[in-house]
Amino acid sequence: MFGPLQENIPYQFKQVKLLIEALTHSSYANEHLEGEGHNERLEFLGDAVLELCISEILFLRFTCSREGLLTSMRSKLVNQETLADIARTLELDKYLRLGKGEESQGGRGRDALLSDAMESLLGAIFLDGGFDAVRQVIEILFADVLPEQGERKRAKDAKSLLQELTQKIFKERPVYTLTRSEGPEHAKVFEVRLDCPDKKIFIAEGSSLKRAEQTAAKMALDYFFQTDQSRPYVNHAFPEKR
Repeated sequence: MFGPLQENIPYQFKQVKLLIEALTHSSYANEHLEGEGHNERLEFLGDAVLELCISEILFLRFTCSREGLLTSMRSKLVNQETLADIARTLELDKYLRLGKGEESQGGRGRDALLSDAMESLLGAIFLDGGFDAVRQVIEILFADVLPEQGERKRAKDAKSLLQELTQKIFKERPVYTLTRSEGPEHAKVFEVRLDCPDKKIFIAEGSSLKRAEQTAAKMALDYFFQTDQSRPYVNHAFPEKR
């Protein structure tokens, strides 16, 4: 039942009951398990494990970076949005055990619920395989979002620029939805739908959810660049070369 998920993680549980507990929301436990066996305790543990692992990875990778910069980099990695994006990449949402009420209210797609489940999963891996195992998993799962330079200020990416642009023009954020993921683990393709506040839709593919979202954002920026009403904002983000 959980074979594809364990390949996506990638980690094979020796104690599958820990994986099941990590995927069990309190709403399901309240309906079926007399309120026991849900993932909130694992979430507490996973949160601490994740922060420690990311701290160690950054500490070892950026040997010349000061505490303030390391703290800033960590906060951009250990947050709800990043964890939810990784959870969707793993297709964790498909395996969650939710109560009827939570399911009917769209809980399977909520960032808060997905990020909590992601932390629970990491807590379960820590209990099942130890620190080295969970650290290796975290380094693999966060590979696409780990910064490459410590001291140099990184340029804003397309997704960040698009969000700033739509908030200035429409006072709303763009919405990204994972519409498809298929293929073997070493060559998986993710398809993302981007809905802009002006109802314009963009579809893009990538080898990870992040890359697909970035591609869709670039397509949207190209579209806005050709739109007169957005030109002052786009020109500010992408000044013309002289």
